[in-house]
Amino acid sequence: MAPVGSKRGVLERLGSGEVVIGDGGFVFALEKRGYVKAGPWTPEAAAEHPEAVRQLHREFLRAGSNVMQTFTFYASDDKLENRGNKLTFTGQQINEAACDLAREVANEGDALVAGGVSQTPSYLSCKSQDEVKKIFKKQIDVFIKKNVDFLIAEYFEHVEEAEWAVQVLKATGKPVAATLCIGPEGDMHGVTPGECAVRLVKAGADIVGVNCHFDPMTCVKTVAMMKAGVEKAGLKAHYMTQPLAYHTPDCSCQGFIDLPEFPFALEPRILTRWDMQHYAREAYKAGIRYIGGCCGFEPYHIRAVAEELATERGTLPEASEKHGMWGSGLEMHTKPWVRARARRDYWEHLKPASGRPLCPSMSTPDGWGVTRGHAELMQQKEATTAEQLRPLFQKSDAKH
Repeated sequence: MAPVGSKRGVLERLGSGEVVIGDGGFVFALEKRGYVKAGPWTPEAAAEHPEAVRQLHREFLRAGSNVMQTFTFYASDDKLENRGNKLTFTGQQINEAACDLAREVANEGDALVAGGVSQTPSYLSCKSQDEVKKIFKKQIDVFIKKNVDFLIAEYFEHVEEAEWAVQVLKATGKPVAATLCIGPEGDMHGVTPGECAVRLVKAGADIVGVNCHFDPMTCVKTVAMMKAGVEKAGLKAHYMTQPLAYHTPDCSCQGFIDLPEFPFALEPRILTRWDMQHYAREAYKAGIRYIGGCCGFEPYHIRAVAEELATERGTLPEASEKHGMWGSGLEMHTKPWVRARARRDYWEHLKPASGRPLCPSMSTPDGWGVTRGHAELMQQKEATTAEQLRPLFQKSDAKH
């Protein structure tokens, strides 16, 4: 077990050209396992069911992750108390438990701990910059107390709020990464990916990129636009991408939360491990060196990323002991037609069927077109009422 502070930091690794592999989608993975509630998406499992969070960290570490990101997504007090969400744990308890779990597992391998903050209901409700920054500061105090290795501001739809987060994180003196949940169209107010990246770098971010909301290739394209914007401005940064594990060719600027299938019927869109190898290669070719995943990513997806970049990284992940490269383990199968699939060209060119004869290949996104400042996005502590839901149901039914 390596003592805290003895490992090479994230900027040292990236600066030397090393590939840093992130982890996957804790919120979605733990929701499927019965530890997270869809809707609020809050991470009380870190304090409530630490064994579940610890095990998922370990699986990502075994799959090749170099970063154990604290399970603190949406762990700000204003989100924990939003719309009638009642918890028996405080934000501080959840954040502290998440830090301890991430550190415990990171010390079992060559992994770093990243403390993460995300967008707030307060920003959507048009609270002031000072009010929003106080929310970030409260979380940051825990990360400093627990001495995380670096900080991530992730899942921001508006670059303005991300800038505020970066400014708070940068004041700690620790390395800062910032990822927006945007696609090629830019943030929810139409700020282009290139301009978003420039603003984040100027705010103090050392690493910039995107996470969530879109599929891997859309995210690689978006980060390439960010990289071009930063370079045109004469600035320098490292780049990262942590996309969805779902195909989203039909998404608009709001990403997958606009899809009718969100969040309970997305499984037909899941990427295969071979899709993930393609993602890893394309991200690497685009100059992205921090490559991870978000919602939908399971440990086997991260293993695929690590296997694709094994030559560049100089090692295979521990989990590859139970996985033959490009299906080679199938050579031991009892059935000859399955043994015939033990080759790269079979899996690389396969077009998987959905098995759903009447399903469309694409969906029509909801596209309600509301963002910060719109009355429907004003948040509240009280539970959503039937009166508030009725017009939403009617509006949704009219679109579908």
